[in-house]
Amino acid sequence: MSSGPLSGYRVIELGQLIAGPFTGSMLGYFGAEVIKIEPPQGGDPIRQWRVVEDGTSLWWHSIARNKKSVTLDLKTSQGVALVKQLINTADVVIENFRPGVVEKWGLGPEAFQVSNPKLVYARISGYGQNGPNASKAGFASVCEAYSGFRYVNGHPHQAPVRPNLSIGDTIAGIHATLGITMALLERHHSGTGQVVDVALFEAMFNLLEAVIPEYSGAGVVREPSGTTVTGIVPTNTYICRDGKYVVIGGNGDSIFVRLMQAAQRPDMALDSRLTDNRGRVAHEKEIDVALASWCLQHDSADILDKLVTARVPAGPIYNVADMMADDHYQARGLFEQVEINGKPLAIPALIPKLQRTPGQTRWSGPTLGQHNEEVLGRILGLNEQALAKLKEDGVVS
Repeated sequence: MSSGPLSGYRVIELGQLIAGPFTGSMLGYFGAEVIKIEPPQGGDPIRQWRVVEDGTSLWWHSIARNKKSVTLDLKTSQGVALVKQLINTADVVIENFRPGVVEKWGLGPEAFQVSNPKLVYARISGYGQNGPNASKAGFASVCEAYSGFRYVNGHPHQAPVRPNLSIGDTIAGIHATLGITMALLERHHSGTGQVVDVALFEAMFNLLEAVIPEYSGAGVVREPSGTTVTGIVPTNTYICRDGKYVVIGGNGDSIFVRLMQAAQRPDMALDSRLTDNRGRVAHEKEIDVALASWCLQHDSADILDKLVTARVPAGPIYNVADMMADDHYQARGLFEQVEINGKPLAIPALIPKLQRTPGQTRWSGPTLGQHNEEVLGRILGLNEQALAKLKEDGVVS
């Protein structure tokens, strides 16, 4: 298998927790050499987050895959000096600290304009590197709310709902990956790197579709709509006789006709009031009542079989056990297996899928400081005595 489209690029990851490390995971999956800098005491906190087995978070083996762990104490001048040397050999830096923190260490992008002008410097923060809110702490939960995303999530007249995931961090990581790869592509023409500034709230803001122009052009504020989508009918979630839910998207004109015929409502399939989306929006409640009644009369598998035959987009709502048992997930190669302390562990594959140069998991998340000697010795040329002195001084673990 190819080593990936980003083979040959070196990335220094200064971030921790989710947004920065997920960016590093993406780059490493597609071939980049990712050197993760961790504090000697404890390392990245995510090593201990959520479900922990044998002393390490199971999540760690996914988000830190393909990375090399180097411990350096950035509160020491020696640690900072060594990170500077590593950055001067790199193509990319990722950091997701609050704006101004890396500048206090002397590791901001301006410090490398002369020594490494080709450096692409990715900065991920809650609110971006400038503006009135730049200095505020910005976790995903807060930034998802500030972005406008949370407002449209949930049911009318109830508290907005969050998915049980830190999607603001992951979406920001995807945007950072995109920005880094574009900056590397542009560097082939200019020969110069640049700063990639990603704000968590802006990454979520990027998902808002027509919310802005609808307000600007018509004064319409998009409200939460529960299990539906405002202005598109029918697209909803329905409970079936067996207590399972199905999602049905029958909002195309011809699809709607096939849906209502499958639902044994030919009268609605041929109703002139419902031939286009505008008419269906006006009669949304009537359509939903008909579909909800039909679903309650049948088991979910029967509903989905009928809709597959009718070529109507529909599907179940999966949990993780459903996903891992599903033939299509397996056929698409969405699970990869690593071995942890002699035991197999499934972790998710990362997308997109590239036909000729696919990404891959080459190893799971490293132990703390696992690559100190390799990186500091091979790249910076430190000998055994120098490494021993760094350990003695507490600069590395």
